Amino acid sequence: MATVLVDSFGRTAVDLRVSLTDRCNLRCTYCMPEEGLQWLAKPQLLTDEEIVRLVRIAVTDLGVSEVRFTGGEPLLRPGLVGIVAECAALEPRPELSLTTNGIGLGRTAAALRDAGLDRVNVSLDTLDPEAFARLTRRHRHSDVLSGMAAAEEAGLTPVKVNTVLMRGVNDQEAPDLLAWCLERGYELRFIEQMPLDAQHGWDRSSMVTAEEILERLATRFTLTPEPAARRGAAPAERWLVDGGPARVGVIASVTRPFCRACDRTRLTADGQVRNCLFAREETDLRTALRDGGSDGEIAALWRTAMWGKKAGAGIDNPDFLQPDRPMSAIGG
Repeated sequence: MATVLVDSFGRTAVDLRVSLTDRCNLRCTYCMPEEGLQWLAKPQLLTDEEIVRLVRIAVTDLGVSEVRFTGGEPLLRPGLVGIVAECAALEPRPELSLTTNGIGLGRTAAALRDAGLDRVNVSLDTLDPEAFARLTRRHRHSDVLSGMAAAEEAGLTPVKVNTVLMRGVNDQEAPDLLAWCLERGYELRFIEQMPLDAQHGWDRSSMVTAEEILERLATRFTLTPEPAARRGAAPAERWLVDGGPARVGVIASVTRPFCRACDRTRLTADGQVRNCLFAREETDLRTALRDGGSDGEIAALWRTAMWGKKAGAGIDNPDFLQPDRPMSAIGG
């Protein structure tokens, strides 16, 4: 019987986010500088076998039932398909998903499905190829769209689309993005821009809020809130679009924080456990692995890390400080 990952406030972590790399093939302006970042050296990264072992401990010893592979860009991880296959073979089998920029999905979607991946989340902030190039500093818009189509064709559904709106950049596109996703059967989720950029240039006053997003969507669509009971621990508040069944979500991490229901634990690409996306402390599992620690010892370290989770992220606190690691090095 698994001993669950519980914190001192009674929240149980059943959702594990696993960063497979801190590298990315885009340079999104709200995430990292144009020249990129200093990537982790290979010896610092968990091996494929170490990742699978930690996922196994999380699933079989700690009660985790959902595993999301993230990055950086996880499709840059050479052993991704094998990692997915081994995690899909675990008992009990966890739900397996992937958050990606979509660029490599055209060539990998079918293999990932065959390995056992259940679905994907793809980041897409604009329908305009030129705006995409300005935002990401790369001309890869068509690759993202074809990757999403490949995921749909492979059955990695529902294909969820993650969009960050930025004032004066792409915020006017909200209704167009929703219409485009509805036409293709994708499920769109808008995400408030969070203070997790490498440049530490986030400014709350320039952030497009959940309220503003809903106001823009309401100019073209009728939105009906889904009952709160159906949300559970999901980060997105969801609305039925024009009576349903199609839905749109908004993840309002800043203006409508959902810390009280958080069920997530995070593992970085270099083997550190983070009990909150905004945590400034980490617990080192990599050293325990490489020093010969038993599954029980590693599980105990993980449980201790989760017990110390704070009540909330504290973005509204006067003394709030961004974590030293940016989102690309933490994992979404």
